[in-house]
Amino acid sequence: MLDRLIAKELQAHFPCGTIGQRIIVLEQTGSTNDAILQVATANSKEGLVLFAEHQTAGRGQRGNRWESAAGKGLWFSILLRPWIQVNDSGRLTIWAMKSICDVIRTEFSLKPAIKLPNDVQLQGRKVAGVLVEMRAQQKKPHLAIVGIGINVNHSVEDFPPELQERAISLVMALHRPVDRQKFAVALLQNLDRTYRAGFVPADF
Repeated sequence: MLDRLIAKELQAHFPCGTIGQRIIVLEQTGSTNDAILQVATANSKEGLVLFAEHQTAGRGQRGNRWESAAGKGLWFSILLRPWIQVNDSGRLTIWAMKSICDVIRTEFSLKPAIKLPNDVQLQGRKVAGVLVEMRAQQKKPHLAIVGIGINVNHSVEDFPPELQERAISLVMALHRPVDRQKFAVALLQNLDRTYRAGFVPADF
């Protein structure tokens, strides 16, 4: 494994943010979207982030399986309480995809593109995906789980044969390894800044 995600070191970058004040890193879980709901309580603050080094049952859009090679990517979910309606969850998907694109562009000088409904592509191949799941809440902002998967340090052999022509990783595009911890910090910082600008009332 090239590097490890360390929750305490990640969390140290977000003393005042919304996203990232509490970060958990699991060695393995089924799906980070499911795991974060098991960890969260009714009083959990929004912005909780849960990473997994390996997902055994990662989910994509329309029930598709998301392949999550151990220690090679960023697989994580964010617990949010946005001031939006349940049927407006597509705004969160677009927000997350734009943030991923922005950070890939600024950190690595690559040219990612959004492919609706929920993919980010490099060179016409999938590098990341977003899965937003909303839970209606009575008399308070609805609960949103924003699941993000990014192929980071995969070689082509890390993908199953049926995906090798359609998937790509950052290392394949850059021809050099990526520091996942540093990339995770840059991504969470961008997500936090843009979330507070776009989904939190100014007087909140």
